[in-house]
Amino acid sequence: MTANKTQLTDESVAQFLERVAPERRKSDAVVLDQLFQKVTGWRPRMWGGSIIGYGQYHYVYDSGREGDFLATGFAPRKSNMVVYIMPGYADFSEILTRLGPHKIGKSCLYLGALTRVDLDVLAELIQAGLDDLQRRWPITAT
Repeated sequence: MTANKTQLTDESVAQFLERVAPERRKSDAVVLDQLFQKVTGWRPRMWGGSIIGYGQYHYVYDSGREGDFLATGFAPRKSNMVVYIMPGYADFSEILTRLGPHKIGKSCLYLGALTRVDLDVLAELIQAGLDDLQRRWPITAT
């Protein structure tokens, strides 16, 4: 079996945030880092070269594939902010209707400018995603 491509690293989150561009995306990333730390109570860690994660869990699928992955987090990308908060098990449509402009991927949320997003609703969504994930896999703090 192949290992998960996205692995926990020792890269500094603060140094990574300093390199985020453009400036608006960097500012949004700093806001998200503070929000995720407040909601989770966990310190951020880098996963791969561009994902900031909070908490982690070990999974074992019926197929036998297993690995470790971040419990929740985000990646500041050029075109949008990718937020990893929905493990794909529960329906969060009610919360999402109150969030603001967004697009949904398989297990992630794509956000534009945070000024158009309700951060209290995003905090609620982060917690709901963690609660849902915790029902399936034990989460450990980072």
